Amino acid sequence: MATLSVTAPQRSVLGGAMIIGGTIIGAGMFSLPVVMSGAWFFWSVAALIFTWFCMLHSGLMILEANLNYPVGSSFNTVTGDLLGKHWNRLNGITIAFVLYILTYAYISASGSVIQHTLREMSVSFSPRLGGLLTALVVAFIVWLSTRAVSRMTAIVLGAKIIAFFLTFGSLLWHVKPVNLLNNVEINPSYMPYVLATLPFCLASFGYHGNVPSLMKYYGKNPLIIKKCLLLGTLMALGLYIIWMLGTMGNIPRPEFISIAERGGNIDVLVQSLSQILNSAGLDLLLTIFSNFAVACSFLGVTLGLFDYLADLFKFNDSRTGRFKTALVTFVPPIIGGVIYPDGFIYAIGFAGLAATVWAVIVPALMARASRQRFGSPLYRVWGGNKMIVLVLLFGVLNAAVHILSSANLLPVYR
Repeated sequence: MATLSVTAPQRSVLGGAMIIGGTIIGAGMFSLPVVMSGAWFFWSVAALIFTWFCMLHSGLMILEANLNYPVGSSFNTVTGDLLGKHWNRLNGITIAFVLYILTYAYISASGSVIQHTLREMSVSFSPRLGGLLTALVVAFIVWLSTRAVSRMTAIVLGAKIIAFFLTFGSLLWHVKPVNLLNNVEINPSYMPYVLATLPFCLASFGYHGNVPSLMKYYGKNPLIIKKCLLLGTLMALGLYIIWMLGTMGNIPRPEFISIAERGGNIDVLVQSLSQILNSAGLDLLLTIFSNFAVACSFLGVTLGLFDYLADLFKFNDSRTGRFKTALVTFVPPIIGGVIYPDGFIYAIGFAGLAATVWAVIVPALMARASRQRFGSPLYRVWGGNKMIVLVLLFGVLNAAVHILSSANLLPVYR
């Protein structure tokens, strides 16, 4: 039977919502305007809302299952008990893959952002070297301690929030309806490109590993945690829509073709916005925001990967143990970043494919198994089995879309 006690002191819902929103919103948002340019604004917003709905409910399904276990039980513990060792092994592999691929993505992104920043100062700099140096700095911070990461993340997050509001206020001021409504193209087609956006939308709503952490923070209080997930994910959805409005309202749709052809990395998008708006102040804000966005995401993802690998390989928390963990954490993605520095967009797409398993399919199966064993005495996601089926179908659809895209069987906006 589930433990029905274990309550934590009353804590603000806003704190948990900020944890969820802060986890979701990161450098991955820079991929959205590029990959969604074919579907354009209104269809892209529809795809984001649909993805938000499914990802919110898959997170609630993790909560439903987790509530039947002692506070502190990890995602892997619950998965292994409810679904067995094979599903747990697959779940672990996909989690590690997502964290590794995102670490590589942020090495790629940091290299391009540093190159763009220094280019504005008339300094030539290799994106490979920029990514390598950034990775080494982050590795040193993560190796020092979790406390060092926490302090650095707090500083970077505060700066990112300030830069965010300053940047988006300026972007929205320059929005042109002729761009947003795409009046420059004759008889444009949007709907064929919607499916290809789904894996990127999914990767942009990843927070599911934080659900057990919220239960540790709030205790077995499903109503409070549900509010945290709802507010945090809505915060991310709103900011994504504002970001799409700011970019697509300033850059004409045909311009995104050349952005994609140049790799679609962060520096290319920022440079295009700067050239079109011809504003030195906005260019500076975009550059500052992109630097802080990458740094914040980089620290959060690598800390998660570091802790996961330390537990997996049973490395202790000594200086030597943390050094071993740092090597396993950073060396593979650094090699990838040096060999192929322009893989940001592709990496985010592959992260969406792997996240389909552990953030969508596994939670739905966990909720089903949990109801069969425990009956969900503390909390049950609304919608019954139909909601479970919807989330499962969403996961299968995302996996199929990525496979079709990889085989060049889906239309690409060119």
